[in-house]
Amino acid sequence: ERRISNALRAIGKQDISVNLNSPGGNFFSGLAIYNLLRAHPAKVTVNVLGMAGSAASIIAMAGDEILMASGSFIMVHNASAMVIGNKYDTNDATELLSEIDAAMAEVYAARAGVEKKVAAGWMDRRRGDGTLFGAAAAIEIGLADGRLNDDAVKVSAEATKSVPRERVLENALM
Repeated sequence: ERRISNALRAIGKQDISVNLNSPGGNFFSGLAIYNLLRAHPAKVTVNVLGMAGSAASIIAMAGDEILMASGSFIMVHNASAMVIGNKYDTNDATELLSEIDAAMAEVYAARAGVEKKVAAGWMDRRRGDGTLFGAAAAIEIGLADGRLNDDAVKVSAEATKSVPRERVLENALM
């Protein structure tokens, strides 16, 4: 999230577009990025190019406008964790996961304009594995606003990606 914060500070009060394709990751990191984007003083457009899953779906909800590319998905589910320990440790983990689930449901519900229990229902499907919303479904329920124009996503087969030598180690450590 530090890199996102620095990038937003460098951009200043300009509109931004966030191209998102991620299966997710750590909820708290996703939440921090969500809040950084929500605090941005200009328009934030989120373009879901492939998958906005799990914590990345929280990031997607930060958009003032959320656009879905053809064939893209938003995936919401209950939080998960690995627990090692005794019954007290598992009870503590259950309590924490329930609190995280409630926070996620609140974000989805606010974006979609539905009651929190409706969003929690999306997350609870398939024993907590959640719901995978294609573009049409995400737009219909309010998790997205519209489709991304196919012309907006162009890939050049001749584009090369060059990583400066000084960034190779940094990228490997991330």
